[in-house]
Amino acid sequence: MIAKNLITDGIMPLKTSDTGRSALSWMEDFRVMHLPIVNNEGLLGLISELDIYSFNDFDEPIGNHALSLIRPFVYENQHIYEVMRLVQEYHLSLIPVVDEHDNYLGSISLQSLLEYFAASLSVSEPGGVVVLELNVNDFVLSEIARIVESNDTKILSLFVHSNIDSTKLEIMLKLNKKDIGAVIQTFIRFNYNILTSFSENDDFDDLRDRYDSLMNYLKV
Repeated sequence: MIAKNLITDGIMPLKTSDTGRSALSWMEDFRVMHLPIVNNEGLLGLISELDIYSFNDFDEPIGNHALSLIRPFVYENQHIYEVMRLVQEYHLSLIPVVDEHDNYLGSISLQSLLEYFAASLSVSEPGGVVVLELNVNDFVLSEIARIVESNDTKILSLFVHSNIDSTKLEIMLKLNKKDIGAVIQTFIRFNYNILTSFSENDDFDDLRDRYDSLMNYLKV
């Protein structure tokens, strides 16, 4: 997914002739804390809610104030990962998108990004969730997929979380079945560490207890 396909409809940029009061009203309407300021089609930068609250007079044009604008933006063909990186780095509620000539095309709101990732992770799809923890060197996607599919189940989405202070990975699997007990049992049998699971029956602890009992019996 690239930036131009994520542009949020309806978010209008400010002009230097707009007042601080108008800007605050628009921010409330759009549910954002930043808005782009443009001159003709060129992006001047972003103004924040805090910037406006520092004005002595909200009814004066924005251009009458001494502004020190930040200017983060993405080009229209940049990947969503670059969009997310800049949103995180600058703590933004939206980010402007420009073309190759730096003309303003629109903005991507944080809400739009969240909705995109929710859809990508199949959040609204019915099914169960398993969260695995394993060492970085032990992460073999094909093996995880094989274990899931051996139980006539499909992976709808997969999310990997890493911690810079650890060699461990958390692997979140969204599966297409609500009853994922058989999948959990198979992961346990292959010595995977399951951090948590969410399913129709929520019987992970019971499955682990029964599996451990069976292993102890076989050792006798």
